[in-house]
Amino acid sequence: MRWYVSIGAVLVAGMLASGDVAGVAAPSPGTQVGHRVAEKESTPSVDIELIIAVDVSYSMDMDELAIQREGYAQAIVSKDFLQALKAGPNGKISITYFEWAASNDQKVIIPWRVIDGPESADAVSAEIMKTPVRRASRTSISGAIYFAIPMFDENPHRGIRRVIDISGDGPNNNGTPITPARDAALDKGIVINGLPIMVKEPSYSTMDIENLDYYYEDCVIGGPGSFVVTIKDREKFKEAIRTKLLLEVAGRTPERPVVRTAEKEPRVSCTIGEKIWQDRWGR
Repeated sequence: MRWYVSIGAVLVAGMLASGDVAGVAAPSPGTQVGHRVAEKESTPSVDIELIIAVDVSYSMDMDELAIQREGYAQAIVSKDFLQALKAGPNGKISITYFEWAASNDQKVIIPWRVIDGPESADAVSAEIMKTPVRRASRTSISGAIYFAIPMFDENPHRGIRRVIDISGDGPNNNGTPITPARDAALDKGIVINGLPIMVKEPSYSTMDIENLDYYYEDCVIGGPGSFVVTIKDREKFKEAIRTKLLLEVAGRTPERPVVRTAEKEPRVSCTIGEKIWQDRWGR
C-alpha cells in the first residue's frame, strides 16, 4: 500500500505482536553460544528489529542526502516516536543504520543499538549526524537487501518483528535482480517497507523513473503489513521519514492490502533499471 505523508494519520498506540519471524537454529546444547541463542529466540526482548538502509547513490544530490540524514536523526528523538516506543509491549527497539549504493558498497553507520527512551535515542541521533555525508556510484537495492538479511542474525536482541526500511530515488540497476533479493528476505519472515524519493523530475543523467512508487510497491516491498511512504515534496522529506518510522515502531498495518500480489504483473518492470543501464552503456 502507498502511504502519503500525514503525521496526524499515525496512531501510535498498540503494537502489532503477530507473526513469528525465522530465527537462527541453536547450536548444540551445553555451549554458552547455544544458551545465548536459545534465550534470544525464546523470548523477544525488543518490539522490532529495524534495519534502516539509505540510498547514497550519485542520483541523490547533497541537499537530499543531508535532509535524509537529518530526517532520521530528528525522527528518532521526536516526541511522537518516543511515545510510540513507550506504547510497545517491551518499550524498546533494536535499530541499525547503513548506507548503500552499488552491490558491493554498503557502510554501517550505526551498528545494532537498543533505543529504550530519550537518552538512548539522543545517542543514536547524535551518532547519525556526526558521520560525514558521502555519495557513491550505482544503485543496488538488491545488494542492500542481501547485506541486510544476515544482520538480523548478528543482532543480540530478538524482536517481535524484523523489518528492513529501505529508501531510494531510483530503481535497481546493479547486482542481482531485485525480486529474488526481496523474496529471500520474505522467506525468512522479514518485512520490507519502502521510502521512494520522487522530489525531482526524472532525467536521463540520474536514471530516475516516473513511477518509482509503483516500482517500490510491486518489486521492492513485501511481507505482512508492508507499505510505502512516497516523498514527492522536498519540504515534506523529514515528515515522511518520521511518519514511516512511527508506523513501523507502532506496528501499524495498512487498512487496505498491498497492491502487489504474486498473481499480478508489476505495473513497472522490476528490471527497468537494469534495462535503462544496458541501453545507455551496453553493459
